[in-house]
Amino acid sequence: MPQVPIIMPQLGESIAEATIVSYLVKPGDTVETDQDIIEVETNKAIMNVVSPSRGVIEKFTVQIGESYPVGAVLGEIQVSKEDADRTGMDTAHLDKVRNDVKHATMTENGTVFGARVQPTVRGLPVPAHAAGAGYISPRLKARMSELGLHAADLSGVAGSGAAGRVTVEDFEKYIASLEKQKLTPASSMRISVADAMRRSWTRPLATVGMPVNLDPLFVHRKAQENKPGLALYALRALAIALSENSAPAGRLVGSNIVHPSSIDVGFAVEAEEGVLVPVIRNADQQKLAELVARYNKLLELARA
Repeated sequence: MPQVPIIMPQLGESIAEATIVSYLVKPGDTVETDQDIIEVETNKAIMNVVSPSRGVIEKFTVQIGESYPVGAVLGEIQVSKEDADRTGMDTAHLDKVRNDVKHATMTENGTVFGARVQPTVRGLPVPAHAAGAGYISPRLKARMSELGLHAADLSGVAGSGAAGRVTVEDFEKYIASLEKQKLTPASSMRISVADAMRRSWTRPLATVGMPVNLDPLFVHRKAQENKPGLALYALRALAIALSENSAPAGRLVGSNIVHPSSIDVGFAVEAEEGVLVPVIRNADQQKLAELVARYNKLLELARA
């Protein structure tokens, strides 16, 4: 039977590659035209690659977690001759694509590597007003290069040198502290989103509103002896969500997400001289009823 290639599509105007996240089908499965078969991640979103034709999945030729350029062959589908003619991508077309990839990825000694690329997004630019990131000594630059870190990663380091400069000793203490915390690899999309958020600091902000049915919350609140405020319900919900997935509360250092060692949630309180932000430590480990007294006490102290 003719074979049709599964091609990495152009997923956006500025997208040059995508990372394979998962296979939605397996070899031997029958698929329909435009059925989702591979999940991929760009630096903007998670999307699906669809089947170009009805047929049976022959094989996948890519690895999960690797990045591949637009136009790369991701796998092959066995199709009928009629479907191959309809798509215009028969076995001859597949051989041509394979040959193009082979020539594009062959080294001088004839060794062929997979048609993969590294994500185009690297470390973040230095955040605005990042203390300690203005000057980096050659010795510190060499150490950062050795660890694959960037200047923006120093924004979380308190410098003890002249004029607040970050010394090698400051940097080593910072790295040692990171090793004691949970680390997970950051996707190219997460890095890109972080960069977009940094750049948004100097741009007008927009607010998105979503309707929420609060009737069950009011019923629960009515049954409580010490009635929590709506803000405390939101704080508790946030703490539980972050305890289940702490990545959104993490810091991006290099290509890793540094997860918080505890879920501490702050809330803004308007005081006479400005705004104070009391913090409830380990908010995820406390029941809602236990948080009421602590929350009210912090409110009282902030306004005193």
